[in-house]
Amino acid sequence: MQFDFFPSRTLTLYLAKMFAARIVAMLFVLVLVLMMLDLLSNSGKILAVAGNGQGELLTYAGLRIPQLISRFLPYSVLLATLITLVTLNQNSEVIAMKAAGLSAHQVLAPLLLTAGLVSLFTFAFNERVVTRATETLKAWEAVDYGPIPTESGVRANVYLNDNGNILTAAYLAGTGEAIAMRKVTWYERNAEGMIVEQIDADRAVYANPGWRLEGVTRFRVQSALTDTPQAMVVGEGLTPDQIDLAKIDSDAEPFWELTRSIAEFESAGRRTDELRAKWWHKISGPLSAFLMPLLGAVAAFGLARSGQLFVRAIIGMALGFAYFVVDNAALAMGSFGGYPPFLAAWAPFLLFLLIGETVLVRTEE
Repeated sequence: MQFDFFPSRTLTLYLAKMFAARIVAMLFVLVLVLMMLDLLSNSGKILAVAGNGQGELLTYAGLRIPQLISRFLPYSVLLATLITLVTLNQNSEVIAMKAAGLSAHQVLAPLLLTAGLVSLFTFAFNERVVTRATETLKAWEAVDYGPIPTESGVRANVYLNDNGNILTAAYLAGTGEAIAMRKVTWYERNAEGMIVEQIDADRAVYANPGWRLEGVTRFRVQSALTDTPQAMVVGEGLTPDQIDLAKIDSDAEPFWELTRSIAEFESAGRRTDELRAKWWHKISGPLSAFLMPLLGAVAAFGLARSGQLFVRAIIGMALGFAYFVVDNAALAMGSFGGYPPFLAAWAPFLLFLLIGETVLVRTEE
């Protein structure tokens, strides 16, 4: 009986290489199929813009693929786990390893090591690539796939309240007094909350105080008249500091930048439960890949000739997908304030870690 956590070096490399190859293969298939379906549904919107062509489709694919990789890499690890373990079981390799004195945990150790490296890669990939791609893609979608905004600090679909009046912008860029908004709409409301005036503008910049609208079209509700003033100033109660804190997109901000944003929100007395839950999930989310070999381990053991191998594979797949369902539900509850942020991000991981260990120990150890 061996007391080392890992089997021999040769066996560890053999299992790790086999597992890694299947992860890459499953990820390639999933991303290829989903990217084709995504292009089928969005290519019409992209090509509807004058001047857009094959280059813009490739740009869209380049921005979308990192999101697909980040989202479906844990699923790829789960599917690769099941394929690898079922293959080892059918070829009686698991029986040979257990006959040599290896425990169930030692058989799984190379897979857990590989999955742990995948989790580290996922975290780094999310922070360095996915956040930037998400920020650019959302800004591009905000302008209906027109010219891609080149400004820094872009945020899409901004909504601001100024004493009952509403200012919306398709996107804004910059910080402080250098903020510039595009595709702006100002809704002026009376004391009863009814809209009395709607002003659409191509651009808005800070006028200290207020925001100067350019390219204006104004519609007065009571008289049903439309005019085009040269410029207007609205939202004098809105400051650049308020707009900087108006919207934080946790998917488009890296971990350390989101940490600073949460601190600024808290110093301003704003609610941060949703952002805290997403902050914790930036760590627990990538770790889901590490959990998949443990949840799929039920497919590795038991006699292949007993007729229960298929049932075991289904159980492993059900455990894996149940984790993703519970994880998404808990994160949604955390966003609404139903769960504390830490519990919303970590409870599913810890729960299914215990479930996977319990199933493995009760059935095989």
